[in-house]
Amino acid sequence: MSGKLDLRERRRERLRFQLRQKGAGRARLSVFRSGKHIYAQIIDDAAGRTLAAASTLDKTLRESLRTGADKDAAAAVGKLVAERALAAGVKNVVFDRGAYLYHGRVKALADAARESGLAF
Repeated sequence: MSGKLDLRERRRERLRFQLRQKGAGRARLSVFRSGKHIYAQIIDDAAGRTLAAASTLDKTLRESLRTGADKDAAAAVGKLVAERALAAGVKNVVFDRGAYLYHGRVKALADAARESGLAF
């Protein structure tokens, strides 16, 4: 089991390094998914603070979603985080998928954020 954890950690660190190289000072859209929920944050790494955040635990989303662990929930979180980022004045971001592969819920969140106005 520790072999899988080591590979996941290496993949996450490799991706973060590439984002630092190619990001050129842009804010980072970071995604975390658990078995029950999905979370997204817009992070300014230079200042070390979170500019916008959304998750399936938000009251506005929790009432309208059937579950927090499907593609519809991920799309709703992507749309909400994009709206909050645009309200905070952030339009261009780099997408940090963490150690997760770009498919399923992670892809649904990214597509919804793009459709809502974020550029990455």
